[in-house]
Amino acid sequence: MIENPFDQYIRSITLNRSKINEWNCYPFMLRAVKALDQINFHPNVTFFVGENGSGKSTLLEAIASSFGFNPEGGTQNLNFATEETHSVLYQYLTLSKGMQRPKDGFFLRAESFYNVATKIDELDREKSPSSRIIDSYGGRSLHQQSHGESFMSLLLHRFSGRGLYILDEPEAALSPMRQMAMLSRLHDLVGDNSQFIIATHSPIILSYPYATIYNVDDDFKPIAYKDTEHYQITQQFLNNPEGMLKILLD
Repeated sequence: MIENPFDQYIRSITLNRSKINEWNCYPFMLRAVKALDQINFHPNVTFFVGENGSGKSTLLEAIASSFGFNPEGGTQNLNFATEETHSVLYQYLTLSKGMQRPKDGFFLRAESFYNVATKIDELDREKSPSSRIIDSYGGRSLHQQSHGESFMSLLLHRFSGRGLYILDEPEAALSPMRQMAMLSRLHDLVGDNSQFIIATHSPIILSYPYATIYNVDDDFKPIAYKDTEHYQITQQFLNNPEGMLKILLD
């Protein structure tokens, strides 16, 4: 695990608020941006939680872009653009980096992972068989696997440790059982000096104990796992599904 804050790959981000002239347009009108001042990252795992539309994905995209990742996802060496839809928020962020540089890294966007898989296949068709990019993802085209299988291949094979991994709603591809498998792999990678920044709605993924959870809906205030809406609503439903369904469906 990374224990010295100076060894973190990203220590904090700061929004340069003085450079913003218009707060009523995208992306500055998003709650995640309006509430943003400075965020200190946990050396192991930092979670962002909040309602849909709060701006979590836009914030992760800006953090990833500021660090040098492709806004559509992938590694820092995977450069492509399907459509220019990313925001300008990264231009207004200042990243405070640690003394160490990551030896690996990946930005996962659930909605554009298909495009990443397509680009890998395209590049491999241009390269010699002995240097296929897909070999570092397990050797099998990501398009020949289910969404969940391809993400687990990424997690198990491509994530090699000592890396910075920025994940936007990774649970979108994973069953509850696979989410628990993800926790186990995440812990292995944290033990190998990796740092994660994750936006998620999953109470399973959020349970990882060596982490800080920031509530975007409450101006980025840290929140305990069992105080999150994700945990409490899931617990209430599972403890009384019949009663909850009666309320919801009547």
